[in-house]
Parts: sequence; structure tokens; C-alpha cells
Amino acid sequence: MTPDVALILTLSFIIFFAPFIAKFIQLPTIPVEITLGALAGYYGFLYDNILFEHLAEFGFLYLMFLAGSELDLTKIFHKSSNLLKKSIFYILLLYLLSIGFSWYFEFSTIFIFILPLISVGLVATLSKELGNNQRWINYSFNVGGIGEVISITLLTIISAIYKSGFTVSTYVSIVELFAFLFISFVLFRIFCIVLWWFPEVKEFLMPKKDHQEQDLRIAFAILFIFIAMMLFLHLELAFGAFIAGIFLRSFFQHKKDLPEKLSSFGFGFIIPSFFIYIGSTFKLHSLLMNGLIEMALLITAIMITMRIVASFVFYKNLKLKEIFLFSLSHSMPLTLLIAVATLAYHSSSIDTFHYYAFILSALFEVIFAMLLIKILTRK
Repeated sequence: MTPDVALILTLSFIIFFAPFIAKFIQLPTIPVEITLGALAGYYGFLYDNILFEHLAEFGFLYLMFLAGSELDLTKIFHKSSNLLKKSIFYILLLYLLSIGFSWYFEFSTIFIFILPLISVGLVATLSKELGNNQRWINYSFNVGGIGEVISITLLTIISAIYKSGFTVSTYVSIVELFAFLFISFVLFRIFCIVLWWFPEVKEFLMPKKDHQEQDLRIAFAILFIFIAMMLFLHLELAFGAFIAGIFLRSFFQHKKDLPEKLSSFGFGFIIPSFFIYIGSTFKLHSLLMNGLIEMALLITAIMITMRIVASFVFYKNLKLKEIFLFSLSHSMPLTLLIAVATLAYHSSSIDTFHYYAFILSALFEVIFAMLLIKILTRK
């Protein structure tokens, strides 16, 4: 059996059996997929393969696309200015707590930007399993969406600085990023006006009686257009996928079955491949490094504690149980955490020990947060 055949079969078996194993041991599916990926990688069934890597990268982009499609900008900017103010205060409080923890534990400066990272990618999986009709999940998407934009913006800026230093190319990248944000906002407003004057355009683009799967075609076209824009501007691809999802949600809400179509396609194959790949990249032998597990647990505890404390900003909007669920849902910035840690490691801002600690803490956060959410939501 060739290595490529073994890789494909291993990936297929994990995707198929992971839900059954998760149900049997009463764990969420994501930690099971990551763990099985780590074990398969350790025993050589999963290895560095360019096609596997591209499949996982697209799985991450698709996950960000689904996360963006859950974010309702009209609710944030039009229906509740109070929510917007509290969201900004919540994010600001996270960075203030990050400065305090980094100073107390004498962490390097890069920790200040890593500890408050927010990603709503995994919240999409919670929405899939628990339903998106729960108040704390809606808050998690809307507030986390703002935090994600800030996190990815900082990631892009930090990435440019670490790669090129304070050079002209760095400033150009930053200007391009903010130009893209401004243009996206202008296009958003223009589309709002056009669809307000000509609502029949929605029906023309995505008819209710559709035998050509035109809704899926347009959804993927929007996704790939924004990814292409990010490639052209040399910016973070996940940002483009996230904005594409926001556009889809904002202008095609009349297609009630579209989110289910997109979600079924993603969570059936593409997204599990990403989690399995994440597990396969973690080297189990690094667990033998002295003090590594303790450091990873410390980082995990700090990141969860920060979000629990900051989440009490919404004590008038959410019940106590919902506050804890909301904070836990923001305690899993898996991909962003790994991306920033990798960037910091390659730029020598952190050493190998702290790099593995961040990777391990990213996995711990998913496992702990998912388990606690499962316990709190169990009737």
C-alpha cells in the first residue's frame, strides 16, 4: 500500500468513525477528530502532504466563511448601538487583562496580542450541534465577529511587521488592509441601497424555485472572489472568507435553506479534514519537554479566565449560565492562536518551548471549553 493510499484511507476512516466514537465516550466531535489526527500522525498514517495541507486550509477558510455567514451586521449596527458599545468595551477589557497577565507572569510582548485573540470559527460548530436559536450563541457570533475582525486586523499588521520590519512594504500592507475594510464597507452600503430599491434582484440571483443549485454557485463565487482579493493584496485569506460570509448573510436571507446546505457540505467532509490535519501537525513527543504541559495549562487557564471576567460586561443581557457559555465559546481561537504562535516562532519572538505550549494550549482550550459547554447545556 502506497503512503498516499494509506493517508486517504486513514482520513476517510477518521471522518466516518469520529462521530460514533464521540457519541460513545460522550465527548464533542472536534476534540475526538484532533486527537485521532494526532495519533494517526504519530504512527505515520498521516504525514506532510501538499494535497492534504491544501484540503485542510480550504476547510479552515470554509469554516471562517460559515462563521461570517452567521454574523448579522444589521443587528449590530442598526438595531442595537448598546450592543456595539458593550462589544467594544468587552474587547478592550480583554486587552487590558492581557497586559496585566503578561506583566504579572513576565511574558514577552507578543503575549499581549495573543491572549485576547477571538475566533468564531468553532462557534459555527456549536451552532450546528446546539442550534442557533439560543441567545448566548447569537451574542457569541455578533460580539465575536467584531472581535474576530480586530484579531485578524492585528494579525495582518503583526505579520507584516515580523516579516519585513518597519519598512515601506509593511506600511503598504497596512494601508491595503484598511483600504480593503473601507471598500468592503462602502460596497456593503451600496448593495443595501440597491437591494432596497430593487428587491427583485435577490429573487433573480437566488430564485426560490431553483433547479440549478444557483444559490450554492453564487455562495461559492462570493467566497472565491474574496479569497482572490486577499491573494492579490497579500492579506490574510481567512479575513476574506469571513467577510464573504457576512456579505452572503446580509443580502440573501430570503434563502432559508442555504445555510443548511452550506453547513452540511462543510461539516460532512471539508471542516473535519481541517481538524484532523491540526491534530496530525502536533508532535506527541514534545509532551516530554520539561514543564510544557504546565505552561500550556497556565495559558489555557489565563485565556479562559480573561473571557469569563470580561463577559460580565453583558450581565444585563445574559443570565449567569449564559455568560459562562458565552465566555467559553470565545475561549477557542484555535486557528488564530496557532497562526500567531507560528508567526512569532518563525520570527524568533518566542522559543520552541513556548511555541509548543501555544499549540498544546490551543488543543486544551478546544477540549476543555467544548466539554464544559456540553456539561452546561445538558438538560
